[in-house]
Amino acid sequence: MKTYQKNSKPHRHAWLYAAVVCGVLFTACTNMKKVTYLNDVNGTVIKNAVENLEPVIQKNDLLSITVSSPNAIASQPFNTAITVSTQAVGYTSTQAVGYLVDQDGYIDMPMLGRIKAAGLTKKELKENITTNLVENKYLLYPVVNVRYLNFKVTVLGEVAHPMVINVPDEKINILEALGFAGDLTVYARRNNVAVIREENGSRIVQRIDLNSGTLLTSPYYYLRSNDIVYVEPNKAKVSTSGNVHNWLPVILSGLSLAAVLFYRLNR
Repeated sequence: MKTYQKNSKPHRHAWLYAAVVCGVLFTACTNMKKVTYLNDVNGTVIKNAVENLEPVIQKNDLLSITVSSPNAIASQPFNTAITVSTQAVGYTSTQAVGYLVDQDGYIDMPMLGRIKAAGLTKKELKENITTNLVENKYLLYPVVNVRYLNFKVTVLGEVAHPMVINVPDEKINILEALGFAGDLTVYARRNNVAVIREENGSRIVQRIDLNSGTLLTSPYYYLRSNDIVYVEPNKAKVSTSGNVHNWLPVILSGLSLAAVLFYRLNR
């Protein structure tokens, strides 16, 4: 009488397939976390922890300062700013009417003379100009408005379109800046984005993790004028670039040798 034994190979194969599928899913989940912004934020209300979003005025800032009062004729001399030429590398020169903060941190206003601007916020500069106008009895009930004419941020590195972004409303966060630049590429290191900022004559480099919800409470979430955002390439991009660089001469040499052999064999 013949006896039959169940074949255990299909079961072993089933376990193997299940292990492969689990490994693929685990890898996919891991990779998804690396490329997704704000992984640990889910239905959370986050209060703005940054108390002072208004940046201080710096040297070489270009300011628009307008003065008005009930007496339009008396206000007119204070609205005669000079025309300043601004130009960036790779960009067309433009003309803007405003006050350029000089290397000593001052601006020159008609009748008021030299006024300290660098190190002050727009609000503080506005209050200083208003006080000067009233104390010197130039105007009654003056209204002073101060705005940036060259508020810009720069986005470089592993983004779709590296660019300089002009910000007319003087408020932009890092996610908006990356959106203007076409978002990060697949080779970008999202957990180590550098924000370079100038404060008090020094350059500060702060690392930002776009994968973490702590980004939303960071003082570097909102960018300031002249900030530079640099996105580093990940290891895959670096290794790929290195391999191409190393193997390219070998490939070209091989193609040249193959062409010579083909020519000689077909003579």
